[in-house]
Order: sequence, then C-alpha cells, then structure tokens
Amino acid sequence: MPEPLTQCKPLPYAEALTARDLVDINLVVIHCTELPDLAMAREYGERVLYASGTGNSGHYYIDRDGRIVEYVEPARVAHHTRGYNPRSIGIELVNTGRYPDWLDSRHQAMDEPYTEAQIDALVALLDGLRAQIPSLALIAGHEDLDLDEVEASDDPAIKVRRKRDPGPHFPWRRLLAEVPLQRIGAHGPL
Repeated sequence: MPEPLTQCKPLPYAEALTARDLVDINLVVIHCTELPDLAMAREYGERVLYASGTGNSGHYYIDRDGRIVEYVEPARVAHHTRGYNPRSIGIELVNTGRYPDWLDSRHQAMDEPYTEAQIDALVALLDGLRAQIPSLALIAGHEDLDLDEVEASDDPAIKVRRKRDPGPHFPWRRLLAEVPLQRIGAHGPL
C-alpha cells in the first residue's frame, strides 16, 4: 500500500517538545479523540497544560474521511500516554467515544464505529511508519496501557476507567492481520 498523503499542521508548541532519535521508538498507541470532530481535537491539542509550554496531543490524527494530519513529528515526544511517551507514537482516530460525559458512570458506552476510510488510512500510515522506523514492533490501545480507575463524575462512590479508547468498536483483528505489529498491554507482554 502506498504511503498516505499526510497534512503537516504542527501544534504551536511542537518545537518545544523533547527531541528524540527515531531508533528509540518501538510502540504505537491507538487512541480515539472522544470529541465530535477534528477541529475540536485541534483545539484540545493546542491547550498549554505544562510549565514547558506544551500540552497533550497525539502525533497523527485520522479524520472520519481518512484524512491524516500530523500535529507532532515522530522525532518529538508527544504527551499522549502516561509512562510510554518517550518510546511511542500516538495516533488519534476522530470518534465521539464517551463525549461529552467522559467520566459519567451512566455514559460509558462507546457506540460510534470507525469508518473504513479511517482504518484504511491507519493501515497505510502504519506501513509508512514501519518503513521509516524499523524499530517499530509493538502496538497497543490507550485502554491497554492506562488501566487507572477514577471517581465517576456523577457519583464519587463509583469508579470508571479513566481511558477506554480506542474502545470496543476498534477492529483489532483486522488491523493485526494487515500490519505485523505485536499488541501489548492487557492483551500481551509489556
């Protein structure tokens, strides 16, 4: 499959993110934005949250139509998965997830399926990344790596998963059949 056309739209603080050697990357983490659209995901990504002048973001975002946008180049450490950022690339798929009630115990279903265009673009992006970064061998969902539970926003006596993405509608079987990466975390070795 040919490498997909990717639009480069660096976040305003991208140059302030820590630089790294591509050989240090061995993991891809799949996320969903849990937001209604790419514009809102961009707005969230631009928020400065840390003293370094940076915020939370994946490297790549894939919209429902399959369009891929690069917010952070792979040679920089993006803040997308606690404890795994220095060795990983974060890929966000636009999907509503649990939006807008992320931590409400009554709204934990993630019902929106991913589009064929998104999965096709993801496969092409992963193939391109594997060609660029030979050390890339592992893949996980955010839900595989962040197992923390937090108080539900509607009832502090109830605990809910902090991260559930990419969620139950993500086609892991198809992806792993098409891209030779080993899934880790809750479903394999770390």
